[in-house]
Amino acid sequence: MQTSIATRATATATDEEARAILRRCVHCGFCNATCPTYQVLGDERDSPRGRIYLIKQMLEGGAASHATQTHLDRCLTCRNCETSCPSGVQFGQLLDIGREVAEATVQRPLKQRLQRAALRHGINSALFAPAVRLAQALRVLLPAAWRASLRPRHGGRPLPHYATHARQVLLLAGCVQTVTMPAIDAATVRVLDSLGIGARMARGSGCCGAVNFHLGGQAAARRQMRANIDAWWPLLESGAVESIVVNASGCGATLKEYPHHLRGEPDYFARAEAIAARVCDVAEIVAPHAHTLRPRLGASVRAAFHPPCTLQHWQSLRPLTENMLQALGFDLLPFAEQHLCCGSAGAYALLQGEIARTLRDRKLAAVAAAAPDLVLSSNAGCIGHLQHGTRLPVRHWIEALDDRMVVAASTPPGGAGHG
Repeated sequence: MQTSIATRATATATDEEARAILRRCVHCGFCNATCPTYQVLGDERDSPRGRIYLIKQMLEGGAASHATQTHLDRCLTCRNCETSCPSGVQFGQLLDIGREVAEATVQRPLKQRLQRAALRHGINSALFAPAVRLAQALRVLLPAAWRASLRPRHGGRPLPHYATHARQVLLLAGCVQTVTMPAIDAATVRVLDSLGIGARMARGSGCCGAVNFHLGGQAAARRQMRANIDAWWPLLESGAVESIVVNASGCGATLKEYPHHLRGEPDYFARAEAIAARVCDVAEIVAPHAHTLRPRLGASVRAAFHPPCTLQHWQSLRPLTENMLQALGFDLLPFAEQHLCCGSAGAYALLQGEIARTLRDRKLAAVAAAAPDLVLSSNAGCIGHLQHGTRLPVRHWIEALDDRMVVAASTPPGGAGHG
C-alpha cells in the first residue's frame, strides 16, 4: 500500500514502523474473511483492511474523528487477520499506533472516559482483590451471572511449598485472574509440583500491563512493564528461577511483546528481550511430560477446547496445546469456527457488549453441536465470558488436569477410572 506519512510526523520511529507495516498491505481482503467484527457487522470500516485505511488517513495528516475511534475500538485485537494475511502485515502493531494517535487527538465522550478510567484504575487498585474476596465469601448471595465468574480460592486442597524443588519458575502476581479465578493458579502450582518444579511469585511484580495498554493507558502500562522487569530480572539473572510460566494466554502474549513496547527505552530493552525469551505458556512446560502423566489420570474426558486468540494467533501455541491435551487423555471434539474469537478480548465484553455476546453465542452454538462434557480453554477472560452463556462447565485445562490427578490418586487399585 502506497503511503505518505505527514511531514510533521516523519521524525519518529513509530511513524517509520507504521509506514513499513502499511507498505506490506496489498489490499487483497483475505483478512476480511476471518475478521469477527466484519462478519458480525458487515461494515468495511470494521474490517482489518478498512481499519488500515482509517489509520493510514490519520497518519497522512487527515483528521481523526469519533467515528474513526469507534471503528478502531471495535477491533477485538484477535489477530486472526495476521494468521490469514499472505503479506505478513503486522496489524496488531499498526492498530496500537492508530489507537494511540486517535487517543491523543480525539477527546472521548465523558461516559467513555469514565468507563475506561473505572476499569483501568479499579482493576489496578489495591482494593480490587479485597472486593473480589468479599464477593467470593458472599458468593451464594450473588446473581448467577456473577457467580459464574468467581471461583473458590483453591478448592480447599493444600498448596505445596515451592522451596522443595531444585527447579524454580515464576508465576504472575497482580493479575485479574489471580484474584477472580485463583483456582487456576492453585492447580498450576500443584501440577508443576508433581513435575518437580516449584512455582512462586516475585515480590514487587504486578499486572503485565495489558489492561492499561488496551484501554488507552499506554504510558501507565509501560510503567507496569518496567516494574515487572525490575522485580524479575535479579531472579532470572542469578539463576534462582529458570523461566516465567504463564497460565493466562493473554498475559503471556503481552509479556512476549515487552521488547516491542519498550523498544525506545535503552535501559530496559535488552532485559525485556531476555525476559521475553524466558516466558513460557504452562502448556509448554507440561507438554513434554504428557505421556508420563497419562497413566496417572484415569479415564479420558470428552471436551471441547476453545483456543484463545492470544494462544493461537499471537503465540501460535494451539497445535502444541491440543496435542498435549490429547496425549493427556482429553478426547477433544472438533467444532466449527474454532479459529474465531469468542468476543471476550479483555475488557471488550464490557465495552462492546452486543458484539461480544453475538460472538459468544455463535461460539457456544458451535460448541454445543459437538456435545462435550465440558469446555476447556487457557485464558481467564475467555473462560468467564463463555461461562456466562452456557450451563456446560468452562474451565482452564490445568484445573481439569489437576482434578483428574486427584481423582485418579484417590481411586483404589483395580477400581474404575474416573474422568
